[in-house]
Amino acid sequence: MALGTDPSGGSEEVHTDVLAEFRQACYKARDAFYACVEKESDKKPTEIASVGLLYPAECKASRAEFVKLCRASWVKHFDRKFCQNSRVQRLLDDKDSRRGPLVLPQPYTFKPTS
Repeated sequence: MALGTDPSGGSEEVHTDVLAEFRQACYKARDAFYACVEKESDKKPTEIASVGLLYPAECKASRAEFVKLCRASWVKHFDRKFCQNSRVQRLLDDKDSRRGPLVLPQPYTFKPTS
């Protein structure tokens, strides 16, 4: 985590990794990594990231850049969001293929006894 001094001359420390230019660099690295993961989705994932995210070895360099430019808590958050969005998208895409025939209950399943 990079620290800088307060520009107003105060004694408070400013975490430079949360400033706009560093956030933009982090976002670019994040987008490059997840684009690689999606592009290489047909290959077998062999590397493990945080929160159980699996990715192919071809994306190792972009993952290293992503981890280097972003805070660890941000990386974990983005990995969680990516996994969640992927899971939701997979469920939405497979909705019709997993659906069986619609069976409604019959009005008289049991014969009334009189």
